[in-house]
Amino acid sequence: MSAAYPPLDAGDEEAAADEPLALVAGSHDAGQRLDAFLARSLPKYSRVQLRRVIGAGGVLVNGQGTKVAHRLSEGDEVTVVLPPMNSAGPHPENIPLDILYEDDSIIAVNKPPGMVVHPARGHWSGTLASALAFHFKELSRVGGQTRPGIVHRLDRDTSGVMVVAKTDPMHYALAAQFENRTTEKEYFAITAGVPDRDRDLVQQPIGMHPHQREKMAIRAGHATSREASTFYEVTERFAGFAAVKVLPKTGRTHQIRVHLAHLGCPVLCDKLYGGRASITRGELRRRRHDAPPADDDGQLALARQALHARRIKLVHPANGQPIEFIAPLPADLQQVLTILRSSSK
Repeated sequence: MSAAYPPLDAGDEEAAADEPLALVAGSHDAGQRLDAFLARSLPKYSRVQLRRVIGAGGVLVNGQGTKVAHRLSEGDEVTVVLPPMNSAGPHPENIPLDILYEDDSIIAVNKPPGMVVHPARGHWSGTLASALAFHFKELSRVGGQTRPGIVHRLDRDTSGVMVVAKTDPMHYALAAQFENRTTEKEYFAITAGVPDRDRDLVQQPIGMHPHQREKMAIRAGHATSREASTFYEVTERFAGFAAVKVLPKTGRTHQIRVHLAHLGCPVLCDKLYGGRASITRGELRRRRHDAPPADDDGQLALARQALHARRIKLVHPANGQPIEFIAPLPADLQQVLTILRSSSK
């Protein structure tokens, strides 16, 4: 089985060409289109890319070539030959960086909101990786060519502190701390809605959303689900909103956003889990977030999710001493707090 198509641009994953990947359709996959099944099974690839692979003869169902719209049955064996991913490294770009700390081993940066961490489909420039490649001559290569120095990540619209490794040994040592959960991470969030409790530990498994491939969901007993724990503490309460300190105990994709939405208090302006991407000053002053007041002038107060990685505490991999990095609250979130505080008086 072979397929002739060029490497795909997916940014952060590499696959060997002509090496078959075997998948089996489960009972929950019965009746699903082949392209949809592959998109859920291979989330690093877009459905458009996978349709190209199917069209080029790179996918067999029960040993036979088929079409994109083929409907699967339980037990169907799907064999896929994936082309190699484009593994070109980020192009260095002279993008200003807010450096919180730097020595010969590690760097701590304050990532601004709106910046993608590493190159990926649709985001080949303007990334943190491109900025790091310009400003630093030496960065670890453990994460691959598209992730120089990148040990962990933040969502595009989440701001805050990230730790970067300059050398491979430092990268491995830092990654082990994240994997073993010995780091302490603290986030700040503003929620749409007020949690019932002052503080609590949310322990709910997180897996792929059953219908929307870009989302995660509370999902027990699924093959993609993993246990997840998040501690939160309400630091300020407003009418319809809250300021929350969040300490994730695990590091699942979208964990804080999913768990806060599960409480009925999604992160403010989190379009994916809260349903809206922006809020005006008038809406904040009116003390509700579902519709603008009559006198709202429409001036935006926030146009990204109100989530900030405030602090990371870990053991310095070079000297074994504890070290802490703190990223100050950005101006847009500070502005929201100022409006909420003035409205509550």
